[in-house]
Amino acid sequence: MQREFFPDGTPIADWFYDIPGISLSDLGKQYVITDYKIADDGKVHTSEFQALIDDVSSNGGGVIVVPAGTYYTGALFLKSGVNLYIEENGVLKGSEDISDYPLCMTRIEGEVCRYFPALINVDGADGVKICGKGTIDGNGEKSWKAFWLRRQWNPKCTNKDEQRPRLLFVSNSQNVLVSGLNLQNSHFWTSHFYKCRYVKFLNNYVYSPAKPVAAPSTDAVDIDACTDVLIKNCRFHVNDDAIALKGGKGPEADRQPENGANERVLIEDCEYEFAHSCLTCGSESIHNRNIYVRNIKVGSAYHLLWLKMRLDTPSHYEYITIENAAGNANELININPWKQFFNMQGKDVAPRSFVNNITVRKCDMECAKYLNIRADNSQYELADFTLEDLRIKAKFKGCFEDAIKNLTVNNVTLDIENKTV
Repeated sequence: MQREFFPDGTPIADWFYDIPGISLSDLGKQYVITDYKIADDGKVHTSEFQALIDDVSSNGGGVIVVPAGTYYTGALFLKSGVNLYIEENGVLKGSEDISDYPLCMTRIEGEVCRYFPALINVDGADGVKICGKGTIDGNGEKSWKAFWLRRQWNPKCTNKDEQRPRLLFVSNSQNVLVSGLNLQNSHFWTSHFYKCRYVKFLNNYVYSPAKPVAAPSTDAVDIDACTDVLIKNCRFHVNDDAIALKGGKGPEADRQPENGANERVLIEDCEYEFAHSCLTCGSESIHNRNIYVRNIKVGSAYHLLWLKMRLDTPSHYEYITIENAAGNANELININPWKQFFNMQGKDVAPRSFVNNITVRKCDMECAKYLNIRADNSQYELADFTLEDLRIKAKFKGCFEDAIKNLTVNNVTLDIENKTV
């Protein structure tokens, strides 16, 4: 096989090409939940689930099997050696009651703090596999309605003010596999990986609705200070970003050990039915390098690439390539100052940020606006962009000429409907 490379020339390691075919028999001794007082009866069985997890861990590990049916639980904490398999027509469904998600120290929105755990939590557990042909359903509609009602009462309320859990949170772990599942209706972020290495997210369908009740902040995949991540053959339909790169926030975020960079992330062969953005850097992100998105289909997105320049946080986004994208996005690239929940934390001078070596190539897209890239030389610098082999049909060209230092444009065909704007 011909050697391939990340955007800065680093070879793509063999690990990224090793796509495991996982069957239930590969996952160890099987523990079917219905044998352990967990029934398809509409009741919340958190204590029984957690007792089973603890017992499996104590007895050398294995796989917890969720058979056909719908089984309710609150927050669960998987351990090393304990895998989770959801069979076809099996549904692991989250409780609507936030008291079933007890407060703990966790990572959320670029900080480590006391907040609510996810429905499924994994911390410091290497080699965990969460897979199958079934569904993990967050059951989040009640909290979505409460969030929008709270926003009517207080338009400045934050995402965390409406108390709600994520669907899946994996932290401080290696060799993690999430495969073959329907992950849907999360209250908050759907899947969140923090300080992990060697994560494979394969063949999953991630869903949250935009209507009739919009599911706020239900990102499909949040990658937070991770290295070596493969996202492949997935479908996304979420009412926020499909894939968002996180890492920290605040004027001194790059100096704090709980934060970190995302490096060597490969996203390929995915379909975006609807999302706010196919790939987003931010809004809590300090360093992203060697991010490669290729061979994607976009049904509808607000942005193909969205770089949020958070003005209270030093950010560096570099060596990011999107290649062979086809479909529809309101904007091909959006780069603008970002001030949502702005907080200088008592600092007088805002940090400076940088974006460099961004490439978009071999794309055939229909857009409302080709590029929405705005200069803010006092806060950030944009340099070394390449746009090549593009076929773009757009209503408006947008703005970008004065924003980028060293912009290379090769073989770009623009069909602009309104050439006066």
